[in-house]
Amino acid sequence: MECSDLLDPVIAIAKAAAKAVLEVYSEDFEVTEKKDHSPLTRADLKSHELISKGLEGLSPRYPILSEEASDIPYSVRAQWSTYWLVDPLDGTKEFIKRNGEFTVNIALIQDHQPILGVVLAPVPDLLYFAVKGQGAYRSVAGQSPVRIRVSDSRDGPLRLIGSRSHGSEDWDRFLGTLSPYLLETVGSSLKFCRVAEGHADLYPRFGPTSEWDTAAAHAIVLEAGGTVCDLEGDELRYNLKPSLLNPFFLVHAMGDQRWRPKAQSHLEVPL
Repeated sequence: MECSDLLDPVIAIAKAAAKAVLEVYSEDFEVTEKKDHSPLTRADLKSHELISKGLEGLSPRYPILSEEASDIPYSVRAQWSTYWLVDPLDGTKEFIKRNGEFTVNIALIQDHQPILGVVLAPVPDLLYFAVKGQGAYRSVAGQSPVRIRVSDSRDGPLRLIGSRSHGSEDWDRFLGTLSPYLLETVGSSLKFCRVAEGHADLYPRFGPTSEWDTAAAHAIVLEAGGTVCDLEGDELRYNLKPSLLNPFFLVHAMGDQRWRPKAQSHLEVPL
């Protein structure tokens, strides 16, 4: 099966998971903590179960790495050339706040790169998807998909987008080096999608993220003409080390280097 043949089934799986997430969203739900003290709800678990079951039913059958089932030894993962990388509910903190800024993320990784990505925001019914070599698209409330591209404009203030729930001293120091700029804050992988559709120029992330947080939206940014790179300018890659944590990164249009001198000169960050 070609990668593009998997797209419609994966979108259907994401929609089923989103429906389950919304059912919990409309109720009073309990919030617990995982070992790393991040929040967990019944919506995370229901989405994980539905996505895992759906992906296991596809052919060819690939391994699945999900945030809610991530305790797979690297000795096992290192053997994978192609696998599913899933965040069943990205933006759990936003889900708990009931601000609508959360997503269901499903990516297909091949040779350490995302080649298919689906990002679905259930509350506004906003879908983003991409397949390697076929462009990136957005669909609102089931309407016909529209192709999206990063902005190629270099005029006017830099349009930044940042996390609604995750600030840092490095972030504040970086902002202090910029003038002028416009700033929007959004939860979840929607930040990547804002860059992919040309509504923002740069998303810098100077805080911890895991590979499942970025993979699906990374595929969309790539097909929209952008990049997700570390502070040295190297594209993020997946499943290359025992740790599933990403380095600090920046999301922007390919070839837009306005961030580089400031990010490298004014941030004391681990590369």
